[in-house]
Amino acid sequence: MTVIIVLRETATESELSQVLNLADRVGSDVRRHSPHLLSLTGDLATVDQAVAHLPQVRHVAGVPGQYPCASAQARIGLPSSVRLGDATVGPGGFTVIAGPCSVESRDQLLEVAHAVRDCGAHALRGGAFKPRSSPYAFQGLGRRGLALLAEARRATGLPVVSEVLDVRDLDAMLPAVDMLQVGARNMQNYALLRELGRLRVPVLLKRGLAATIDETLMAAEYILDGGNPDVVLCERGIRTFETGYRFTLDIAAVPVFKERSHLPVIIDPSHAAGETSRVLPLALAAAACGADGIIVETHCDPAAALCDGKQALPTHRLPELVDGVLQVARAAGRLTADRRAGEERELVLAGAPAGPVAAARVVRR
Repeated sequence: MTVIIVLRETATESELSQVLNLADRVGSDVRRHSPHLLSLTGDLATVDQAVAHLPQVRHVAGVPGQYPCASAQARIGLPSSVRLGDATVGPGGFTVIAGPCSVESRDQLLEVAHAVRDCGAHALRGGAFKPRSSPYAFQGLGRRGLALLAEARRATGLPVVSEVLDVRDLDAMLPAVDMLQVGARNMQNYALLRELGRLRVPVLLKRGLAATIDETLMAAEYILDGGNPDVVLCERGIRTFETGYRFTLDIAAVPVFKERSHLPVIIDPSHAAGETSRVLPLALAAAACGADGIIVETHCDPAAALCDGKQALPTHRLPELVDGVLQVARAAGRLTADRRAGEERELVLAGAPAGPVAAARVVRR
């Protein structure tokens, strides 16, 4: 099985070498993922007996899958968080990312961006490069769309989330984008994942249309093993036999991801819904099941949208969405800080957490 060894932050290079030598004797395929994380293939009891007594070793554990960096054991059960502008995606908050499926024009983007900011959402999403099932469908504005996203960021102060399709576009995207999204169809584009691992830019990794939990975590491992620690997972619905809606939103994936991994998890209710009327109920379910946030498509005129207008929430309903998900997240004990654009609310969490969702009473100061 895969065994990880977590070293103390005070461990020196000579102490690390001592652990590496012992690991080589009792296991195989020894790897150093970071200054404080090693993995190897071997017997957990044997590895534990060989190194656990050393003062520089903090923790020895077995990992159920082939994703030592993404595993919950890599952080000794402590969830990680990722900074996105002024927001933190992870424990203690609920992050709302909203915006159009595609950047269509300057007027459209700025109107939506101001609505996203004014409703209290934390980040703006918008596609400059669009992967479409049909080669004849609108593919996005490309680099002109990136310039418009940069302008929207300056106008609103919101960080920008946008999808990257090709490693050749990264140089153009980095000045305009705060978080790079890997879409469901690119989840197993390993060349792209490795390149994102070399960057120090947050990555939103969407689960593939037919990907298992472990396959998704191994895709995240490519980025983490490359040295980029800032990965957020996204459940956006999987393809099943059901035809009554666009995709099946796998709510159960959220607590399972959180049991197996330390990475933050958000939900995309728009792609699962396929229809505007279903977006809000699925967003509320995301807040209830322990997700760390949502990413939602919105448009000032969904009927005229060039991409996925049927699932875009009208911008005038954004305040309803944000109020609803924060109320549910608060009731579920998710919030220690309820931050919206232009205001800061401090909350205190009272009670003991139980599982992925803290069963706690939230008291406003």
